[in-house]
Formats: sequence, structure tokens, C-alpha cells
Amino acid sequence: MPGLAECQSLLRLLIARGDPKSIPLAKGAIDQYLNTAPLSARGRGLRVLQRDALDQHDVAVGVQRSFAETVDAYIEHKLAEE
Repeated sequence: MPGLAECQSLLRLLIARGDPKSIPLAKGAIDQYLNTAPLSARGRGLRVLQRDALDQHDVAVGVQRSFAETVDAYIEHKLAEE
């Protein structure tokens, strides 16, 4: 899937940092993935990103956990739009 690996890598990095100021960057990465992915792959790609964010959430603490929750909520919102 185009851009999925790059988006996933960036989201992992941002979750690990847990800086709330980076939330727009995370949302932008997800939006960019959606803009470049074929329509048929969007939902599946979002679910991959969501599962990865939830995996990060399971091992995160503090701000990293909160950041992962925010990413998950944004992906859930995007899935509802699909």
C-alpha cells in the first residue's frame, strides 16, 4: 500500500515521543496516506495503522499512551468516514 510503511513509521516515532504538539503531524501523516492510497486499500490500511497504534498503546506509559489514544481516535473517525 502506497505510503503505509512511511506513515506507520512516523506514527510509531511520534507515539514514542508523545509530544502533544506533534498531534497535527500525526493527523497529517494519516491524511496524506489516505490521499495517496487507492480507494480499495484505504480501510485496510487504516486498520493496520490502528492496530499498530493500539499495540504501541499497550506498552506505552503517560504521554505516549495518551498520544496513541489520540491517534486511535483519529483513525476511528477516518474509518467512520470511509
